[in-house]
Amino acid sequence: MKKKDLTSFRKEYNLASLDTADVPRDPIELFNRWLDEAIARKLPEPNAMTLATVTPGGKAAARVVLLKEVIDDRFVFYTNYNSRKGVELQANPHAALVFLWLELQRQVRVEGKVEKVGESVSDEYYASRPRNSRIGAIVSPQSQVIESREELEKVFNILKNNNDPHLHRPKYWGGYQLIPDRVEFWQGRESRLHDRILYLKKDNGWTIKRLAP
Repeated sequence: MKKKDLTSFRKEYNLASLDTADVPRDPIELFNRWLDEAIARKLPEPNAMTLATVTPGGKAAARVVLLKEVIDDRFVFYTNYNSRKGVELQANPHAALVFLWLELQRQVRVEGKVEKVGESVSDEYYASRPRNSRIGAIVSPQSQVIESREELEKVFNILKNNNDPHLHRPKYWGGYQLIPDRVEFWQGRESRLHDRILYLKKDNGWTIKRLAP
């Protein structure tokens, strides 16, 4: 059996540090600060995040999606409610997010309960999307088996060419918000002694702890 050897891939992390004495009491404040830094550095897709869910049978599933809003302390993303992730969230409305900014040697892990956003919030975001993206949301039976790409494009082009100025949001498409009860900030450090600061939701506030790397 051939072996893919990746043991020589090593990088020392030494860009920054993270200490409980210096972080804000609210993890969303720190998250927004880190996200703003990623945006200012013009990192590719700074709002990309891994979304992990659990199937009805208890198996883990993950995919990369885009964070579109942070409303108060809630992380908002949009998708087809009938997609695989939508079905899994219907069965178990808890999920985890991971943001990775390698250029900053940082990651953030978020866990919590997921629920749909209000219809007006989904309507407003849907209306802000480019026309072709709105059409894509309408015509794609996300996660379902299809005959071919050509059939998908055929339906897309029919709707694209009918010049309908409205393109109302389909009821099967909209937003979810993850309400965090656990947020961990990870800053890479030398010798793999990384800084890990954990926020845990407690009553109306947060407790802050340091974790071993």
